[in-house]
Amino acid sequence: MTIKKRGFTGQVSNIDLRTLRIFKTVVDCGGFSAAEVELNISRPAISIAISDLEQRLNLKLCQRGRTGFSLTEEGAEVYQSVLELLIALETFRTQVNAINEQLKGELNIGITDNLTTIEHMRLTDALMALKDLGPEIHINIKMMPPDQIEINVLDGRLHVGAVPELRLLPGLNYYPLYQEESFLYCSKDHPFFNLDDTQLTNAMISKSDAVVLSYQQTPEIKQSLQKLNSTASATDREGIAFLILTGRYIGYLPDHLARQWVTDRKVRAIKPDRFRITSSYSAVTRKSSRSNIILDTFMELLDNTAVK
Repeated sequence: MTIKKRGFTGQVSNIDLRTLRIFKTVVDCGGFSAAEVELNISRPAISIAISDLEQRLNLKLCQRGRTGFSLTEEGAEVYQSVLELLIALETFRTQVNAINEQLKGELNIGITDNLTTIEHMRLTDALMALKDLGPEIHINIKMMPPDQIEINVLDGRLHVGAVPELRLLPGLNYYPLYQEESFLYCSKDHPFFNLDDTQLTNAMISKSDAVVLSYQQTPEIKQSLQKLNSTASATDREGIAFLILTGRYIGYLPDHLARQWVTDRKVRAIKPDRFRITSSYSAVTRKSSRSNIILDTFMELLDNTAVK
């Protein structure tokens, strides 16, 4: 006779929600050690919370020990359910506050790295205005590669994202933000730095070690990058800058990000008339998302920052 394993039958209490959030943070951080810093509680306390949750759910959620941290199959399923539950709770809170016309709750934003130095501070200005309207709003910003931002907006983990328009996904709304110019740069320690552009041939440039972004690009940008000898890659523009500044690589950077080093004569653009890339940035939201007064207010404020 097979004895059926008893599942979770109780109500979800505030204590349950706390342990579920601890579990989510542990998974997001990849283990107890990193979660200890994020949660600001001791590792033993985290371990006790996870053990209590496993006992409460009657499931083994993760493996931990000398081999490191990993989710069990059941743990992975519970993690997805936790994400759905927390999103549903935040949606409920936002909708109730909307009934009361109060700007209370969270705004979760995903942003591609290094947009703070761009001259048109539309995101900053909109966030400033939102905070003035709703002092109790809790703003969460996550820096991510564009494809991760799109995925997180689609599945509801993020309310809005700021990404380069690399592809147009049918499930997202796109609101134009910026046009960004990028040029090919070398640092003062690179052999190209003290050469005049007339001395640099296309063959010399195409043979030089170059660093490129590892995430997906538009066909036009991809064609430009294919002309380089890409021997290194980075997930973001800060990583590109790190390798350019070694003096061993050339690579594309946005002009607003490189300007500080150009001014200090630490980098220079290589043949800017020829090696130039234009990218369009947009704010993205999920098409099927329900009305959210905080998000709606932020998008209205963002629209007000546009040059009329």
